[in-house]
Amino acid sequence: MSPSEVPPPKLTESDFMRLFVKHELALRAFARSILPNWNAVDVAIQEASVTMWQKFPQLENEDGFLPWAKVILRFKCLNAVTGMRREGRLLSDEVLKQIADESEAMEAERVAEIRSALQDCLTQFSRPLQELLIAPYQANTPISQLAEGCGKTVNAFYKLLGRLRAKLASCVQQRLQVETF
Repeated sequence: MSPSEVPPPKLTESDFMRLFVKHELALRAFARSILPNWNAVDVAIQEASVTMWQKFPQLENEDGFLPWAKVILRFKCLNAVTGMRREGRLLSDEVLKQIADESEAMEAERVAEIRSALQDCLTQFSRPLQELLIAPYQANTPISQLAEGCGKTVNAFYKLLGRLRAKLASCVQQRLQVETF
């Protein structure tokens, strides 16, 4: 068997949990674009997660998780809308599908814009400050250890990190406003 014929490793239950948690906010935003309130979103997410868990062995790789999960969630949301329609007046399925499609396209575009702005803004910081900003997200290193590595108290480290994050956020917001005009 050649290396190109070796099947990719099967995804595990822990892969499912990691991917679900990673994409939960995007899934919630997607569901909210279809459903009229957050309670309905919670129910749809819960039902979709059970179906995702059951069908997870069918997923071939991690890259396909979010689109795959959105398809499952979309069906759960549309089922919820059907139930709500029996109780009262809601938008038609065609309108809801169009809203969901547009939301998905806008979301992907917006994420790309934010990532680009973030990358541009990070380059405005020196290399040590870039590493400092990223360090809390990269490793399981306790903040106390990161602070000690910088020669700061934990409180001083948090204050420094807060100031750097505020500057970064301000830069990203400015870039995104410039891109919208």
